[in-house]
Amino acid sequence: MASNVVIMAAGKGTRMKSALPKVLHELAGRSLLQHVLAAGAQLGAGRTVLITGHGADAVEAAASAASPGTLFARQMPQLGTGHAVQQAVPLLDDTLATTLILNGDVPLIQAATAAALVHACGGEKLALLTITLPDATGYGRIVRDAQGVRAIVEHKDATPAQREIREIYTGIMAAPTALLKRWVMALKDDNVQREFYLTDIVAMAVAEGVPVVTASAGSETEVLGVNSPVQLADLERRYQRAQAEALMEAGVRLADPARLDVRGRLTCGSDVEIDVNCVFEGEVVLADGVQIGANCVIRDARIGAGAVVHPFTHIEGATVGASALVGPFARLRPGAELGEEVHIGNFVEVKNSTLAKGAKANHLAYLGDASVGERVNFGAGSITANYDGANKHRTVIGADVHVGSNCVLVAPVTLGEGATIGGGSTIVKDAPAGQLTVARAKQVSLAGWARPRKTPR
Repeated sequence: MASNVVIMAAGKGTRMKSALPKVLHELAGRSLLQHVLAAGAQLGAGRTVLITGHGADAVEAAASAASPGTLFARQMPQLGTGHAVQQAVPLLDDTLATTLILNGDVPLIQAATAAALVHACGGEKLALLTITLPDATGYGRIVRDAQGVRAIVEHKDATPAQREIREIYTGIMAAPTALLKRWVMALKDDNVQREFYLTDIVAMAVAEGVPVVTASAGSETEVLGVNSPVQLADLERRYQRAQAEALMEAGVRLADPARLDVRGRLTCGSDVEIDVNCVFEGEVVLADGVQIGANCVIRDARIGAGAVVHPFTHIEGATVGASALVGPFARLRPGAELGEEVHIGNFVEVKNSTLAKGAKANHLAYLGDASVGERVNFGAGSITANYDGANKHRTVIGADVHVGSNCVLVAPVTLGEGATIGGGSTIVKDAPAGQLTVARAKQVSLAGWARPRKTPR
């Protein structure tokens, strides 16, 4: 059911102790606000209205980038939750029967939960999202009688009997659009704080005989808000634990589920093993039998079946072929494409280069803007000099080439199939296929030469 979605994101977030607006702080690689916008999109929001205030320019720019078409209402100054929704009223689509109200600092609300709340409203009832907690201290209580929900009572105002109630209001509701517009515009600020409280519309609904119903959140985690770095860190670990458990349920072996970070989407085949302290960002696909060593960072990459990524390896925007070996301490930069059974060893960097089946660069090497053929052996300390100070140039290395240690291949240059490059060579011209090419100064030994000595003081 399409609905208006109103997201409240005007608060300063003083307890975050940061110049960055609270809703732009990140959880699992995305801002809190992005999580909420994504939930609204999954829900099928007919119109999204974001209420901004503190840091409005930055918040609105981020929202526009993440969710084009979002409308904005500014709440200046901030005079309570009811006052916030008042600012959104002119932007609501009257043809959408229901308006869902979310909070920009409650990032893990699930689309299915929001959809259930919208369904409970049905464009006719006031629907509140609630949850039952073992300890409800500090939360507004849901007060019911035989006829249903009668009120939300804040903890500080609750009687001893009401404080025994464990069902609390999460701050998320869905209301008939026409009624919501009328109710919020009738709110009064006759309270100690001189603010307009959105929860006061519950009493208005009861007085008018409009049914007030509830829907239950799936878990406490999805309705927790973020008000401090401590709460943000707690929610991050809750989120990551859920990701870890889902991966393990699918058959992934995690050395320690408490030491995993998924900041995007991680898709795994069967018999995948992941060691501790690994970070996965963006879109990462691990095929069957992949092994990821400890302390790796992998972003926007595809790792082929049976490949092994040894510890302390960084991979970004790269493809790793089946049965390849990468690392330890290797770096694959964007555009790196490794074929089957390629070996990339310690302190080797590959950028915008393709390596065909069985090619090897086992230590201390750089391959940039290169096409490397099958079974090439690229020696330790060798590099492709791909940048002339203004432009990048490509190196082409044919199949079965052997490049000795400490060579510099000055691009553009081509090494023919089966060529051998002598160690320590600087190659500035194409090397013929099947031949040894050496380009280095002649070795000279000077008889009678004496090493300089320090002058006595």
